Amino acid sequence: MLKKVFVSPDPGRSRLRFAARAVLGIGLAVVVCGLAGTSLVGAIIGGLAALLALFTVTDATVRGQALTTALLPVAGLPVLTVAAALHDLPVARDLTFLAVVGAGVYARRWGPRGHSLGVFAFMTFFIAQFLHATTDRLPEMYAAVLLSVATSAGVRFGLWCYERRRSAPAVPAPPGLARITTRQAVQATAGAGFALVVGQLVSGDRWYWAVGATWWVFVNTTSRGETLVRGFRRVLGTVVGIGLGFLIAVPVAGSPAPTAVLAAACVFGIFYTAAVSYTWMMLCVTLLAELLYGLLGVLSPGLLALRIAETGVGALGAALAVLFVLPVTTHAVTDVWIQRALRCVHACTAEAAARLAGAEGADPTPRVAELEQLLGRVRLSVAPLVHPLSPMYGRRRRARRVLDLLDDCAREIRGLVAVAADPEASHDARLAAACWRVEAAVEALTGGGSVPAHAGGPPAAEPALAHLHGLEHALAELAAPLRSPSGSRLAGA
Repeated sequence: MLKKVFVSPDPGRSRLRFAARAVLGIGLAVVVCGLAGTSLVGAIIGGLAALLALFTVTDATVRGQALTTALLPVAGLPVLTVAAALHDLPVARDLTFLAVVGAGVYARRWGPRGHSLGVFAFMTFFIAQFLHATTDRLPEMYAAVLLSVATSAGVRFGLWCYERRRSAPAVPAPPGLARITTRQAVQATAGAGFALVVGQLVSGDRWYWAVGATWWVFVNTTSRGETLVRGFRRVLGTVVGIGLGFLIAVPVAGSPAPTAVLAAACVFGIFYTAAVSYTWMMLCVTLLAELLYGLLGVLSPGLLALRIAETGVGALGAALAVLFVLPVTTHAVTDVWIQRALRCVHACTAEAAARLAGAEGADPTPRVAELEQLLGRVRLSVAPLVHPLSPMYGRRRRARRVLDLLDDCAREIRGLVAVAADPEASHDARLAAACWRVEAAVEALTGGGSVPAHAGGPPAAEPALAHLHGLEHALAELAAPLRSPSGSRLAGA
């Protein structure tokens, strides 16, 4: 797990920049809220609003990101108002919370913007429960949210907009988006309903943790298996985070200076690990929550134990929902993600070949970043098959083989792109032929044709040609694990 986080490829150091900018943006938002005279509660809601603005907005263009960021308060402030107004009306509050859950998931059918606004609306209601928001606190909370979103936007789009220097890859949307979002909206509402009822039986004060756990288990998952594995990882990250909390957050006990330093480290960890390890991200989220509870003066060992219990309830609610309410099987989506990753391999190769040929407009770098995102989706989709507890040994072995070969493809692509970036690199007929063979292999893998065997021979001296030969070999090897017998298939290919 450590290797996965710290050795995982980071093309263009995008994860590092993403995390560092988050620390800067959230830190400045909290400072601005403090200078504006908000209370500790106002500063906390402001920091969380800035975190959500920087974390959830993933539109493909900078212009789209700016528009979505501007719309966040439009989605969040009305929800905050309703949550505060219903603070003393538990039945109406609970029903409204479930409606926000369903609407927030359903909004994902409108792509990254719908997803961002749905998450912000849900988290606004959640934060209102976390901070026990009442109507008399609304003016301060409005100000904190608006100031923080504006400050984080100033950092993201003004002070440090590294995306302007290159095209950002679009976030890959799940296959069959409309159908899956409708199913997930029903599933999430059902799971959240279970978590809400059982969570209140466990604790009348911290029940919303269970609902939050159910919600976040559903984020970025599209199948039954993905959701179950994500629930397991959420519980694991929470348990490890609670353990660290006893060693770190409890001794700090809300002391401002060390809490600020540790909170900044947690924010960095959340943003840096999110793309590669949900367990690590949840560890950082849990530790950050413990630090905030320390600032509020309510952190105790009993509270940490309650956090574990409520997280378990939320994960159980999500598991029951995906198993029994309109389930979407793992095999229904795995093949689509693999095929999209393979097509991206071909697109990366074509862009790199064009760059080597001297085409000025060819830039394979965004394609590499897109490939990394698609491979992340493949790993998430295949995770149920490669999990150590999976009883299907044959599928587990083939799934691991597929992941290894796709990682080989990505490694060769990164090497090819690095060579193409060298102005001294040149293009010849052998590169064109190798690129054509890569295209043919991808078409065969995605279209059901016969994949040509990779011809052996001495290693190529030219780096670009060597990477293309390695890519041919990996694609040829993929045919066997992808085309296993139908009775025990890995994917539909």
